[in-house]
Amino acid sequence: MKRRFLTFVAISMLAAGGASASEAPFLTSLAGDWSGAGMMKRTTGSSPIKLDCSFQSKADGEALSMNGKCRGLLVVSRAVSAQLTAKGNRYAGRYIGPSGGVSALNGGRKGDAINLSVRWSRIINGDRNADMVIQRIGENAIRIRTTDRDPASGQQVITSEINLTRR
Repeated sequence: MKRRFLTFVAISMLAAGGASASEAPFLTSLAGDWSGAGMMKRTTGSSPIKLDCSFQSKADGEALSMNGKCRGLLVVSRAVSAQLTAKGNRYAGRYIGPSGGVSALNGGRKGDAINLSVRWSRIINGDRNADMVIQRIGENAIRIRTTDRDPASGQQVITSEINLTRR
């Protein structure tokens, strides 16, 4: 009886230790070549600038890298990238936007969306904080949306949104 109890306890502990599922299958679903269009705003109050973007995403176990270029105003092209690493259901990484500054990303996944807090490398829209969502839409589409607080109204404003499809 004591042996069965100890075996049960040992199995329960092993199961509890492995309770957090691997993020690798989800990250693998985001890997590939992507292209699409969207918009960005320089500030929460500015007019949107139309973008055409292409990205290459690579998944390596619990890590995802997205490297791409977005073109706006017909001639201006900028490199953008994000690197994320999952530990359990938490994500951390960095984002390099059009200005070249390195910003911190932290958050978690819920369903098909990775919800991230952004800590900008410099003050943007009155502070250094924003939110980013990388969302899988079906098997062949991704939406990347950034929202920021408008300092004048206090309201959340979509400051960028890129809708990508698998090439």
